Order: sequence, then C-alpha cells, then structure tokens
Amino acid sequence: MRLRCRAAALLLLALSALLLALLALRPGPAPPPPARPASAPQRPPAPAPARPAGRGAPTRAGPGAQRPRPPPPRPRAGRRRGAPSPEKLARRPGEPRSFHAVLPPKLWIHLAVVACGNRLEETLVMLKSAVLFSHRKMHFHIFTEESLKPEFDKQLQQWPDSYTEKFVHRIYPITFSVGNPQEWRKLFKPCAAQRLFLPVILKDVDSLLYVDTDVLFLRPVDDIWKLLRQFNSTQLAAMAPEHEIPQTGWYSRFAQHPFYGSAGVNSGVMLMNLTRIRSAQFKNSMIPTGLAWEDMLYPLYQKYKNAITWGDQDLLNIIFYFNPERLYVFPCHWNYRPDHCMYGSNCKRAELEGVSVLHGNRGVYHDDKQPTFKALYEAIRDFPFQDNLFQSMYYPLQLKFLETVHTLCGRIPQVFLKQIEKTMKRAYEKHVIMHVGPNQMR
Repeated sequence: MRLRCRAAALLLLALSALLLALLALRPGPAPPPPARPASAPQRPPAPAPARPAGRGAPTRAGPGAQRPRPPPPRPRAGRRRGAPSPEKLARRPGEPRSFHAVLPPKLWIHLAVVACGNRLEETLVMLKSAVLFSHRKMHFHIFTEESLKPEFDKQLQQWPDSYTEKFVHRIYPITFSVGNPQEWRKLFKPCAAQRLFLPVILKDVDSLLYVDTDVLFLRPVDDIWKLLRQFNSTQLAAMAPEHEIPQTGWYSRFAQHPFYGSAGVNSGVMLMNLTRIRSAQFKNSMIPTGLAWEDMLYPLYQKYKNAITWGDQDLLNIIFYFNPERLYVFPCHWNYRPDHCMYGSNCKRAELEGVSVLHGNRGVYHDDKQPTFKALYEAIRDFPFQDNLFQSMYYPLQLKFLETVHTLCGRIPQVFLKQIEKTMKRAYEKHVIMHVGPNQMR
C-alpha cells in the first residue's frame, strides 16, 4: 500500500514537471514599441516595393535587390515644365476672351496715333478696325489736343465690353521736348511732328506701332507686330516705300534734300523699337560723330527746314539716308495708298496677298475721288459692333464695290477684299465653330 502511494506521488511530480516544461516553451506577449516623442509626426508605413513583372523578388538586400524609387521632386514655383509660354497662350486658336486678363503687359501691342483738329472720327474708326480683328491685348497711346480728350474717353467707353476688354488707352497732351513748340506744331499738318518725339515721351515702352489717323487695319494688328522679330541687330524702325516705281515717285523727281533709297519711305505706318532708338547714335550731316535721337531732331530741322515739303516724313527720310542700316523696309501691302492703284496697279504683294493696312491719305475717305477707299472706310465706321461681320460688313461692301468699277482702283476689288475676307473667316471660325463645336453645326 505504501509502495502504491509513493508511485502515485512520483507520477504526479513527473506530470507537473512536464506541464511546467510545456509552459516554458510557449512564446510570451511582444514587448510594447518604444514611445515616440509628442512632437514627432506620425508617418504611414512605406508600401512594399512592387515585384518586377515576370521575375521573383529578391529575398535579401544586395546589388540585385529592387529598391524603392525616391519620390518625385516637388515642382518649383512658376511656369511648370511643358506648360505653354505666355506667347503661345496669346496665339492659341479658340482661346476664350478671358485670356486677355492673364496676358502679361510686356506682351501687349502698343499702338500710337496723333489726332488734332477734325481727326476725331477718323481716329476712332482706325481704332475700331484694330479691335475688330485683333487677338492680343493692345495699349492705345492717343496724343491729342485738350479739347478732344473728353470726347475720346466718352466714345471709347461706349463700346461693348467684349471689345473694351481687348485694350486700354491713355491720352497725352501735345508736347515737344526740344526746339520751338510752335514751329513743330505747324510743321506740315497740325501736330504731325509729334511722332518724332515718341521715343522721348514713351520712356517705358519698348516697341511701338505708329499709324496716321487715316489708316485702317484689314487684318489683325498682331500680324504687322510680328515684323519686329524680323529686325536684324542694327535695325530699329520699319516703313514702306513711298513709291514702287522710282521714275514716277515724288522724292526721286522733286526732293531737294537727302532721302532713303531710290524712292523714299512713307511714315504713315511705322514700327519702332524705342529701346534701340533711345540708345543709338545716329550718323548725320552736321557733326562727324553720332548724335542721340533727341539731340538730333531740332538741329536737323533747322538745317533742312527750307527744303522739306512733307514735314516730319522728310526728316525721317533724311535720318535714314545717313543711317540706312537701321531701317527695315516692309512691302507695300502694309501701307496701301491711292498711289498704288490710281495710275494702275503697282503693288504686287497686294495683288498676291491682298491689302493688309489701308492708308487713305489725300483725304480720299471724305470725297468721291477714290470711292473704293471711301466704301471701306464707311463700312467699318457704320458696322454695329455686335452684328455678324459677313452679313453687316462684307456683303454690303461687295455691293458698294460694284459701283466703283469705273475707277482704276475699283477694277481690282479682290485686292481690297482678299485679306479682309480671310480675316472675317478666321473670326467666324474662332467665335462660332470653335465655341459651338463642329458636331452642333450639323
């Protein structure tokens, strides 16, 4: 009996030892992670690197291990890579009108005009032709008499918002920085000599397109503005020839002073790089060294004032006679005048491409000597801003041209209509087809 009790006790001890051994082999709870400081931000766990397609992922780190790629660099402030430049943004077809608000001022077109006397209506029609077809935002610099300033402000503010958002304007008094102001004011037509002083007055403007009041744009101003890019390193202004045939030109037959080239140049449409003009030294016939633009004007006028007929245009011809390398000459269709058709068509570029800028000098907008020019002027003047260009301008203009076929200029209506038709088609495609959508036009 005592032996049985001892055997049971040994068996119980063995079972207890076995149970304790089994408990010792069981894993215990994982220790808690070390506490982070309160200020340390919590980061999500990094995702595991993706396994390359078709291959097993390496099991240990090494030269062949697939390492996670670093995050892409944060883009820098400013224009993102691949984004269109402001220049491309300004020329993007079908761009809504709101793009004018983001166009940097340095990309605006600067257009200057000098209007005195009875030139208010002509100037407004010229500005209207500029905003009808152009795409980029424009800055109008209007030089006029104090009595005309309120009327300019009033008339321009009455235009529809869809057109006034395309430009800003500033009105300047007539001022001459050197010499006798009364002499300059009476030179040729009233205030016309003001254009000579634009580089001096508009000190913050880099480039400028100057036009006479009797100019009409038959295509976007943007297109003639692009000619500035064609200047070489020495050129600082651009004008068209006064005549295409030197043998019949005024300068080649009658001028008593030096003039540019074989037939002179016409200053009614003039592109200017004002920055270059202000920094250049101009050769001249007065002193052996060069003179700055402002220092040259009055001595030049004093020397030639008894020989000049066309005022400031003659002075410009004299300047570029001595400095021909500084002038870029653009073709006649950028400054098309009655002289190009009243004795027969002699502007070949206009025959090929159409008239781009119409210059109605000799007062032809207001008399019956050149009815083709008058018809174009009245069509733009009377066009209601919100009407359809084809219905309210182009078709009536074609009918008016039928009444001018008895004149030499009227016998070539395609010369006047070709460019304006192309411009109207582009405006139609931009504002109708691209905005409505080709699928909705069916």
